[in-house]
Amino acid sequence: MLFLLSFLWFFRTTKVILFYLYLWQLKEYHIGRFIDHFRTEKGMRLILSPLIFLKLCLIGFVPLKFFSISLIFIYLLESAQAFKNFSQKKLRFPILTKKTVFLILAALILEIVYLYSISSLELPRFSFHILLFDIIIPIITTAIVLFFQPIAALVRWQIIQKAKKKREKFKDLLVIGITGSYGKTSTKEFLTEILSERFRVLKTLEHQNSEVGISQCILNDLNKEHQIFVVEMGAYNKGGIKLLCDIARPKIGILAGINEQHMATFGSQENIIRTKYELIESLSENGLSIFNGSNPYTFRLYLKTKKPKRVYRFRTTTNHIQPDIFAKNIKVEKDFISFRIFTKNEKKVDFKVNLLGAQNVPNLLGAVLVAKELGMSFEEIKKACQKIKPWQSGIKLLKGKNGLNIIDSTYSANPNGVIAHLDYLKIWKGKKIIVMPCLIELGKASKEVHKRIGQKIGKVCNLAIITTKERFKEIKEGTLKSGMLEEKILFLEDSKKIFERIKTYCQPGDVILLESRVPKGVIELLSD
Repeated sequence: MLFLLSFLWFFRTTKVILFYLYLWQLKEYHIGRFIDHFRTEKGMRLILSPLIFLKLCLIGFVPLKFFSISLIFIYLLESAQAFKNFSQKKLRFPILTKKTVFLILAALILEIVYLYSISSLELPRFSFHILLFDIIIPIITTAIVLFFQPIAALVRWQIIQKAKKKREKFKDLLVIGITGSYGKTSTKEFLTEILSERFRVLKTLEHQNSEVGISQCILNDLNKEHQIFVVEMGAYNKGGIKLLCDIARPKIGILAGINEQHMATFGSQENIIRTKYELIESLSENGLSIFNGSNPYTFRLYLKTKKPKRVYRFRTTTNHIQPDIFAKNIKVEKDFISFRIFTKNEKKVDFKVNLLGAQNVPNLLGAVLVAKELGMSFEEIKKACQKIKPWQSGIKLLKGKNGLNIIDSTYSANPNGVIAHLDYLKIWKGKKIIVMPCLIELGKASKEVHKRIGQKIGKVCNLAIITTKERFKEIKEGTLKSGMLEEKILFLEDSKKIFERIKTYCQPGDVILLESRVPKGVIELLSD
């Protein structure tokens, strides 16, 4: 019985530790983001689950002679569930990197040492000790990660120093930094596509916007052939963007847009604004600052900036400041946008681009403005824009089962993006359905943001399926305020139940917006 209990415990404990290491990796080993996860409904469910309550009841109420048998029964059920999840590809474990492999090995060694150290105990006491370990696994996994953080920090510092030294060798390299709460990735993609028409361009890859990611891009990919390096810059704390600028040394900086995203880690909106502005402050005196004038926060920063600067926006301003480039006559169709660009010194130019939704226009304007500053003609820019694909904006159109249209915006989510995608949804005929979780890491702004999103959903959609619970109340409140019927706003988290609800409700030609990290399997079930 001791062997069976040890085996089952080792199996299920390893599975749980792998999940928590996956979660740490997902949160980029940022303790603020990791802790904020446990403020969500799913996070609280991890530590306040009925299973944990049952195990605590074992300690307090089950007689010693039945304790081990009861624990074996629970671990058998957990192991069976783990095997089922594995067969259905639902198990979550970290992507294997040098760091995660090291942490996994450390955890496995700890498990083995712990088992060995208590193996001489009598079965009831042995069972009690492994159950205690089991209950505090979140704390143990966190301790493992934090214990090795100094080593990780040293490795990180070495990578950064190597990248800085290599970057110093490229004296003629033009670096363009892009930051903001939203719009960074699409601006990077559009700008890279346009500049590649004339220049040899390197860009940071997907999810490569941290200090280590940017450093690795420099070390692994930057070479003498590159003339321009387009760098997406993300941060979760003050000083984060400055650190990235010290590595990449940008000469041109683009502020794409600022909102409440990641307020939970920044603490306040002002901290977010100050951090994003670190990009502009890090530019040399002859550097060039580019601002999205359609966003109130970035426009405010444009007004205070004394260095060389440019601003782009949807239309001319009402406060007597003429943008360097702006767009009017915006027409949104299902699979393209068209608009007319105006500049201070150039004639008007018509554009038509294969992108979904008007939210792409500001990011494209920023890319066009930089390209013009670097001497590209509108003819070159228009030619390059024909190569832009919808996926480069983080949103794409898929054909679904039974003639349904699927708008896949599951790459990432922020408040402005959700509102913009709902605006795009309005051009579609037929029923409109949104499937989305509540947004995370919004801190004290979370309630109002979700009410605002709910109001927009109520104005646009015929059915809303919310897949997480923490701000469902606020979203529902907003939808009801906009006139949506209560039975049309649902909380569902199971992929199959979501699919069945959509299947019974929708007709061919209806459109479904999948926003942010919807439950696994939803896209597969809906896609043709």
